Order: sequence, then structure tokens, then C-alpha cells
Amino acid sequence: MTDPSDYRPEPGAIPTNPGVYRFRDHLGRVIYVGKARSLRSRLNSYFADFASLHPRTQSMVTSASSVDWVVVANEVEALALEFTWIKEYDPRFNVKYRDDKSYPYLAVTVGEEFPRAAVVREPKRKGTRYFGPYAHAWAIRETLDELSKVFGVRTCRDGVFKRAEGLGRPCLLGYIDKCSAPCVGRIDADAYRARVDDMCKFLSGNTRPFIRQLETDMQEASVRQEYEEAARLRDRLGALRRALERNAMVFDDATDADVIALHDDALEIGVQVFHVRSGRLGGERSFIVEKAEDMSLGGYMERVLQRLYAEREGVEIDSARPPREVLVSVAAEEESALRAWLGERRGGPVDIRVPQRGDKRALMETASANAMQALARHRLKRSSDLTARSEAISELQNYLELSEAPLRIECIDISTLQGTDTVASLVVFEDGLPRKADYRSFIIKTPGADDLAAVREVVERRFAHVASDEVERRTFSYPPGLLVIDGGAPQVAAAQQALTDVGAGDIPVVGLAKRLEEVWPPDSPDPLILPRTSEALYLLQRLRDEAHRTAIAFHRKRRTARQRRSALDDIPGLGEVKAKALLKHFGSVKAIRNATTDELQTVTGIGPTLAMTVCEALASEKASETVKESDARE
Repeated sequence: MTDPSDYRPEPGAIPTNPGVYRFRDHLGRVIYVGKARSLRSRLNSYFADFASLHPRTQSMVTSASSVDWVVVANEVEALALEFTWIKEYDPRFNVKYRDDKSYPYLAVTVGEEFPRAAVVREPKRKGTRYFGPYAHAWAIRETLDELSKVFGVRTCRDGVFKRAEGLGRPCLLGYIDKCSAPCVGRIDADAYRARVDDMCKFLSGNTRPFIRQLETDMQEASVRQEYEEAARLRDRLGALRRALERNAMVFDDATDADVIALHDDALEIGVQVFHVRSGRLGGERSFIVEKAEDMSLGGYMERVLQRLYAEREGVEIDSARPPREVLVSVAAEEESALRAWLGERRGGPVDIRVPQRGDKRALMETASANAMQALARHRLKRSSDLTARSEAISELQNYLELSEAPLRIECIDISTLQGTDTVASLVVFEDGLPRKADYRSFIIKTPGADDLAAVREVVERRFAHVASDEVERRTFSYPPGLLVIDGGAPQVAAAQQALTDVGAGDIPVVGLAKRLEEVWPPDSPDPLILPRTSEALYLLQRLRDEAHRTAIAFHRKRRTARQRRSALDDIPGLGEVKAKALLKHFGSVKAIRNATTDELQTVTGIGPTLAMTVCEALASEKASETVKESDARE
């Protein structure tokens, strides 16, 4: 690891202008790219106080060995240059995107003399215009089939086109009027180009002029008694309407908007995008963002907007052109710069806002629900994938140099609040999946136990009878192949010592430190740094997060129960029912304390003896509190 002070720029050397900066490692590779309104203020924050930095930022600055920057004119230029560098260098400490699947697009090869329409999976060819993405390939194929009846744009491959051109005879689509057959000269290049442009306008959401024109032409043909022509126009009109029906109407007006919702957990963010054109849902997609940077959810929203509307050289994606409105589930950072940048991309003003009411708010809630489902599907797919789980267990065995694959892994986490109500959780994964029947919760009994003492106590209590096969079979199915501690080297050392003391020192133990996601083996001066994309690290993180969730839940339950206790709970002879009756009658413990024994006896179930006991107990408690306050003042 590098000491950040070794490469910190000289005081005053960093300009105060807006700009973009790059952190590089010892090999000169760019590992992080960021932007700032004031380069001096932002970069100085990385070197001011190491302990106050976020763990991800600490990991980044200790992995870097140099930093450089470029000054730009304004925040908009900084935003554009930042994303350009992120695409160019793919820094490992910047946001990573994971698409759950490849979505279909409708591609039109506008760069060719006779453009072709086709359904493709990736928008990457130059000279091609892309519409979508769409949720289902079958839906866009049926839409293309309907549109080919109206606009006659060819869908054949280039080989078929050239063969028909050479033979002077069109393919079957040309004979059944689903293609205008430019291959045999039925239509010249200019007229064919006009049809292609019309279909592109229709796909872009400009549908009403075509519908109105076909209706007018059909009525005029009927008036002229050209019934065959009217029938042909009627069929085209029906095809267009069927194509529109495949895109759900979500707004009554001609709204053009993109609806973008985020749903996050500790490690990743689910993103759902709806593309609405002329009030209809024209495309949608979901993807996953890995939380690799120290930023708020609004900062990640900015990253998502950068990616969605980034310009690709030679590739025109219809949904990448910003609409008039961008509706977001959380306000993005640097909104003014984003508005200006998106306005330049669109060629007009772009409004970015969080919808508060009405249909747009309802659609945002739907998008948020879909983002949550996208994240859940991603995690379930990864955790339920047998190949991925087997790979994770195999990687753990190799990385930790274990003699056997850790088919059963247990993880311990401690939860406390300033040393009070200290509890611990122990979660169990078998074959990479949670085994909740074997989960355990512990109340720490050691007085004033710190984190290390709590770890020692839990390990000793868990493995105290490990030498006794009979007892072990009764409490757990079998000892773990790996014990994971939520913590660093000190916690691992405490756990290892406890295992040795109870005669279970042969059980492998490691720690997973939240600070840098480091894996700490026992008696090792340096941690293991697993690749961020490794299945082994993902499994350890799931273990740690599950143990943390369980410990926090148990701690809150204990704390809530303690806070609900009152002075009446410890009075002998006063049960829960009678205590509730007293509180209901007098309203508070203070009122009960000030009541006489005769007044207490007016409550049903309270006799003379119990009334005297209550009065004496509450008076004794009040006297004790008075003494404590006096001691505190002295």
C-alpha cells in the first residue's frame, strides 16, 4: 500500500478552476477518474484526514501512487470529459455496470444506399440508427412485420438482396407486398429513402401524422369509389394501429420523457428505465450498478444519466437522445451542469426533476418497483447459480489454501451501542446458500466486553463442545469448513485464540474487513485482496451482510425491549395485567408513585398488601435516583 502523503501535490500547486482529475497506480494505470468545481478543494479532501475517508476512498488513495488533472472552462465540460475518460480507461474504482441481459433493438442501416431494418441485440455498428431497447424480442419482431406492410422497408440480408438484384426477381416478401423491392428497381433510391425516413419518424414517436394521413387517403379513395385502394389503405392503417398497441399508453398527453428509478443495497444498485414517447412506452431496460465509489445515491444517479445519454461515435441510438423531461427517483448531484449537458445533446432545454404527484408519480413508483425486482433477480440469479456457487467455494479453497473445499461456512458479527446491549449473530451457509435453521444469536455475558472480548466469548460458546461428537451433532450438523469474522486482524486473532483454547484450532478462520473488503488470514501481516469480480468475494460479502443484518435485528429487538421496561416490571407480586391496569387508571408511573395506598386499592386486583409493596418499591427507586443525581453533581 502507498502512503498518500508520498504523492500529495505541493500546497498551492492545484488550481481552483473546474476540472477532471486522474489517480494512477505505480504502473501508470488510471484507477479513478473524478470531476470537481474546484480542483484544489476536491483533491485536498483526499489528503486531509485519512481516517475520515470512506473505506472505498481509503482503498483508492492507498492503491494510487500519483494524481494529475486537466483544467476545463466550466462544469459542463468537466462532466463530459469525466465520462469520456471513464469510457477510455475503465478505472477499477469507478462505477461498474452489469446488464442482466442484452435487450433487443430495432436497427435501421441508414448509412447504406438501400437501408435495411432488423432486430439486433447490441447497438454498436456505425451508420446505423437504433430504436429501443424493447422488453421482448418477439414483440419488436411482430412490430417490424406490421411496419414492413406499411413502409415497405426491406428486412432481407445483404446476400439475399444481391442475389435478387442479380436475378432481376424479388424475393417472396416483394411478391406479397411486404417489401417495396428496391433490389429490382420497383422504387428508386430517393423514394425508398423517403419511406425509410417515414418509418424512423414513426418509431421515434411521431405517429399521429401518419395515422391522420392514412385515414384521409382512405376516405378520399372511398369517395372516388376506388374500393381496392381504400381497402389497401385500411389494411395499412390497421397494421400501424396494431404496431402502436404493442406500446402501452401511459400518459394521455403527448409526453416525451424518460423515467429512471434506482433501488440500492449495500453493494449494488438496481436501475429501471422507461422511455416514453408521445405518451406511449416506447422502450425499457434494467441494469445493475456496482457501488465502487464513495458517493450518495444522487451521485450514482448522475453516473446513470451520463451512461444513458453518452454519445457513441457513428452509432445513433434513439433512446440515447434526451427527451424534454427526465424524471428521476432521486435528485441527481450537479443538476445544473447535467441540464446544460443534456440540453446540448438534445438541442433544446431538458427538465430533470423528481415527480411529486399524478400519473408521472405513479409511473415512477412502478419503475421503482421494477428496479427493486431487477436487483432482487440479479442477486437471486447469482446466488442460485450452481456453477457460480461452486466457483466461489473453489476460489475460496484456492485463495485461502485450504485442504478441503469449505462446503459449510459460518460467520460471526458483533452488534453494540456504546458498549450496551452487546449481542452477536452466527449465520451459516452450506453449498453457498443460507441455512437459516442453524442461525444462532448470542447475548454477550462478559461485563464491559469490547469487540475482541465479545468475539472470543461467541467462539468459545459455539465451539466449547466441538470435541464431543455427540453434543456437536445435537447442536449443529457438523463443524464448519471455514469460520468468517466480521472484522480485521485483531478480531481474527481473538477468534483463533479462542478456537485454540477450546481445542478446535484446526478450523480455518479469516476476517472480512469492511474498510477495504480485505480478507485477513490469522498470523498474516498483510491481507488478501480478492478481485472485486470474484465469486469468492461475493460469497464472503453475502455472508458478512447476512450476519450484520441478523445481529442488527437482534440488537434492536433487545434495545427496544429494554426501553419499554418500566419501574413496575421489577415489583414482586405485580404481574403484567395488574401493571397495565395501574397505568391505565393513573396514566403514568409518576402518578402511581404519588398515589396513596388507598388510591392504589381502587384499581381492580390491587389489595392492601400489594398496594403497600408498590408504594415502597417506587419510593425506594426514587430515593436511589436522588442519590445518583447528588453523586453526579459532586
